[in-house]
Amino acid sequence: MGQVKIAPKVQLICAVCCRDEESSVQACEQLTQLCGPIASRTEPFAFIHTRYYQKEMGDRLQKFFCAFSRSVDPMQIVGIKLATNRIEEELAWEGRRRVNLDPGYIEAAKLVLATTKNFGHRIYLGQGIYGDVQLFWREGRFQSNPWTYPDYLEAKSLEFFSALRQDYLKEGKH
Repeated sequence: MGQVKIAPKVQLICAVCCRDEESSVQACEQLTQLCGPIASRTEPFAFIHTRYYQKEMGDRLQKFFCAFSRSVDPMQIVGIKLATNRIEEELAWEGRRRVNLDPGYIEAAKLVLATTKNFGHRIYLGQGIYGDVQLFWREGRFQSNPWTYPDYLEAKSLEFFSALRQDYLKEGKH
């Protein structure tokens, strides 16, 4: 029989997709109020891998990933996802989102995103939120799943996530 252990704290992250600088700034301000200071972030890059958000948010979307300075209990991701959904609604204009926020976390073994959409590979966490393992650590690097979003596989994204994982391990949060 396995021994029950309390899950270690995790490195909170968020993917931010938006159409303009103003939306980006407003989203970061609200995320900071929710999650604490942003410790690091990627440079914005063109979000070209899907047209899923185009009808609602428009063309020339930009995306970046950010990480927060405080670690959290992994179960907090449910409340954080619910709160980021509210932020998206607050920043919407004429009923259309100007920003899409995908919170998640990194820990020693994986990168998990929180989502409201259920699929066969997602685990129900509570309150309408599911956990989705986008990347897992094996053989010294993050590996993908068949469902991993393409922007999570870009070299700069993987470098960012790997550096976050390394800092996480160095700080002994695991």
